[in-house]
Amino acid sequence: MDQKTPAQVSAAAPTLGQRLSRRKPVEKLVAETESGNGLRRTMGFWQLSMIGIGATLGTGIFVVLGEAVPIAGPAVILAFVLAGVTALFSALAYAEMAGMIPASGSAYSYSYATMGEFMAWVCGWCLMLTYGVSVAAVGVGWGQYINELLQLTTGLSLPGAFLAGPLEGGVINVPAAIVVLLSMFALLAGVRESTRVNAVMVAIKVAVLVMFVAIAITAVQDGNFAPFMPMGMAGVSAAGATLFFSYIGFDSASTASEEAKNPQRDLPRAIMFSMIVVTAIYCLVAFSAVGALNWELFAEGQTSLAGILTVVTGTPIWAVIFAAGAVLALASVVLVVLYSQTRILFAMSRDGLIPKAFSKVDAKGTPRTNTIITSVFIALLAALIPLGPLADATAIGTLFAFALVNVAVLVLRRNRPDLKRAFRMPGAPLTPVLGVLACAYLMFSMSLSVWIAFGVWLAVGLAIYFGYSMRRSALETEPTVEVRS
Repeated sequence: MDQKTPAQVSAAAPTLGQRLSRRKPVEKLVAETESGNGLRRTMGFWQLSMIGIGATLGTGIFVVLGEAVPIAGPAVILAFVLAGVTALFSALAYAEMAGMIPASGSAYSYSYATMGEFMAWVCGWCLMLTYGVSVAAVGVGWGQYINELLQLTTGLSLPGAFLAGPLEGGVINVPAAIVVLLSMFALLAGVRESTRVNAVMVAIKVAVLVMFVAIAITAVQDGNFAPFMPMGMAGVSAAGATLFFSYIGFDSASTASEEAKNPQRDLPRAIMFSMIVVTAIYCLVAFSAVGALNWELFAEGQTSLAGILTVVTGTPIWAVIFAAGAVLALASVVLVVLYSQTRILFAMSRDGLIPKAFSKVDAKGTPRTNTIITSVFIALLAALIPLGPLADATAIGTLFAFALVNVAVLVLRRNRPDLKRAFRMPGAPLTPVLGVLACAYLMFSMSLSVWIAFGVWLAVGLAIYFGYSMRRSALETEPTVEVRS
């Protein structure tokens, strides 16, 4: 009987360290996007930009602003800037990586190419938390505006039992579940149709926020900004960590990489453009809101932007228009972020880390089974869990994933300087390091309960990886695996 050489034994039975650090070469990732995977390339720069703006400009400004003002006071404006700068570093990193690796997996794929399979799984698991939970959180916010619109137009309210889950004394949040399921049907109609719907809703969303600024800024009073920082820098940091939820979504454009006509050219531009537009609107809305309404009133529950318009104008007409626009605006966030979640799962399924059903595509180029399973699960989550815990859990998972993208830039700059980069992150290697530090700063500004929830989520993910994903990985059976040197 022939005896195997040590090299043959190693090839047949890689060590645990080799399995955890095996990387998917950049060339293979790019080749997969060009091999006819069933997804159709129909999006240009504007469609990608609308995805970025549609996914980002939503609950963070329409709902979460009211939760952040009592934490930071008028300095909530600085909290938006702090969260925005942190997001900007990551946006620059995303732009460089998206131009090199136009794959649906976004940060998950970037991690797979640079830090190995284990870190890719951790990143993908965090992105599941980011996208899945944020869709649920936005659904909860949508339900609040539906109820407010009903009150403003008819004087009636939805029954409290059907506006909140059991953790808030209700039974089930029906509107939150409905908006997720409506978005599911829009996605099942096809990418081209859903992007058109999103573009219309984004235009309405921007219009109502511009309307809010134009009206509220007429009532700005200097006295409402004093004291500017009542809770000190600690309050600004804590509010910034919460408001980082507002910037989740700019990376959604990168999840559309395999459906973009020219991803290397258009993705970096779309990511940066959406960040600039969103940040400008956020700062203007925050300034107008706290300038028009004393910040202490936010702590008393007068947190609605529509309510501020009623106070400023003395008539509910503008508040009705704003609430109607907010309903459409938040629906667009649900639509786009749900889309992004399905594309992350598509990439992970293609790599064998989750069941293959998630990467099967129908004749319209839609991962139908993936979309239905994901939507139903998230609808249940939105119906049962309140907004606050959802927003905080989403933010910490996102910050972790964004930090990994900054690290990915550093790794590829060192290991693959030969790769063509359609966009280069300015100031590297300093800016990626600052990006990692900024993400870490906001993560450590979060409460212990959020960290415990995040730790439990990671523990579940690790159990799934070692129990299922590592053995089912597409790289497990390949004769040649790129391992970390």
